[in-house]
Amino acid sequence: MTELKKSLPRVAALMVAVAGLGLAGCDDTGGDPRVQIGANPALPPLHQYLVPPIRIATPVGWGSQTPKVPQGLQVHALATGLQHPRSLYVLPNGDVLVIESNGPKAPVFRPKDLITGVVQWFAGAKAKDANRITLLRDTNGDGIPDTRTVFLDHLNSPFGVALVGHDLYVANTDAIMRYPYQDGQTSITDKGTKLTDLPGGPIDHHWTKSLLASPDGSKLYVGVGSNSNVGENGLQAEYERAAIWEIDRATGAHRIFASGVRNPTGLQWEPTTGKLWAIANERDEIGPDLVPDYLTSVQDGGFYGWPYSYYGRHLDPRVQPQRPDLVEKAIVPDYALSSHVAPLGLAMSSGHNLPANYQAGAFVGEHGSWDRTPLNGYKVVFVPFKDGKPSGPAQDVVTGFLDADNRTHGRPVGLAVDRSGALLIADDVGNAVWRVSSAEKPAPTKPAS
Repeated sequence: MTELKKSLPRVAALMVAVAGLGLAGCDDTGGDPRVQIGANPALPPLHQYLVPPIRIATPVGWGSQTPKVPQGLQVHALATGLQHPRSLYVLPNGDVLVIESNGPKAPVFRPKDLITGVVQWFAGAKAKDANRITLLRDTNGDGIPDTRTVFLDHLNSPFGVALVGHDLYVANTDAIMRYPYQDGQTSITDKGTKLTDLPGGPIDHHWTKSLLASPDGSKLYVGVGSNSNVGENGLQAEYERAAIWEIDRATGAHRIFASGVRNPTGLQWEPTTGKLWAIANERDEIGPDLVPDYLTSVQDGGFYGWPYSYYGRHLDPRVQPQRPDLVEKAIVPDYALSSHVAPLGLAMSSGHNLPANYQAGAFVGEHGSWDRTPLNGYKVVFVPFKDGKPSGPAQDVVTGFLDADNRTHGRPVGLAVDRSGALLIADDVGNAVWRVSSAEKPAPTKPAS
């Protein structure tokens, strides 16, 4: 086993070299990402590849370094030594739940599946002891947790969490589980009950299931990603996937609230209008500048194109037969984030404990590209809002995850706003949670580890 581990980097490098053969005759260099940010992104002609290009950021860890923030902000480690933290949830009493999660073991149907698995390992996307939830508690309000416990364990690739009253819901990759919760408890030993099944294996290509409760608590909304890039595993494998579900909390019955969203990895309510917003990871393998990932309001009954078209009615020729009836009504997303940034975290600003320019808008955690030159994402951005809609270009808020040599210290994933209004960032490669707050207050110095 030790020899296998030692050989994996060489195997990964070989696979990257093989993937590079698919670039013959094609320009894989992307343009300026800024022209793909906003309501009207530039959409160049597409390329198709025999083998997808792969560009891996080598993980090196943080050491004594931290992420970088603009003037007026400060950042410190809320917790370190975690196991692949993927998402965050803040309980009403201020406790922070850190969801540490590994994806399920995926079957290998094509060479691409094997390449993808090795790439994920090499990029730091796996952890041995994940699939649990850790609780962090700061009892004196100094920004440093003094209590750290295993809150829930032995979960099945968890991602989304929602609390309604005294019912705590966890979206595992294949089901939503309900657990009894009492204010202030630091662990749950109850085995829980299943509310409803979710699309899981055996393929389970996009395994993360984002979760959000309705404001009145009667419904749950779940982001269910596709089982492929563009339907190459057969459309029968996509049944009720690439969609946002609405689930009745009392009965577990569900309906498709919106469809054609390839991978809706974050759901939030916009506080001014009360509308549902989502981030989405769009498709790959048609060029370094296609297709822009996006942030959008979600219409009840809306169709957003996948797999037949992208950004409205731009057809994807790889998908046959086409569905012109669906393409005709495909909704154009509200706001492009640029191509392959892989948004995995979304948090609406609460308007306090951050400077005035972050009062209204959406924070987006961009996990970063693996198939583009130069690399894109690897940061947290802020999209300003006015009257409930995006109102300007995205601003870099937390950077430094990627260095000049394309080495990554960490990768941002899930986001949350804590009870004080500070921004929390799950870092699944740095195995940390970062806290960003106003620089006007003294900076804490010790993380919980």
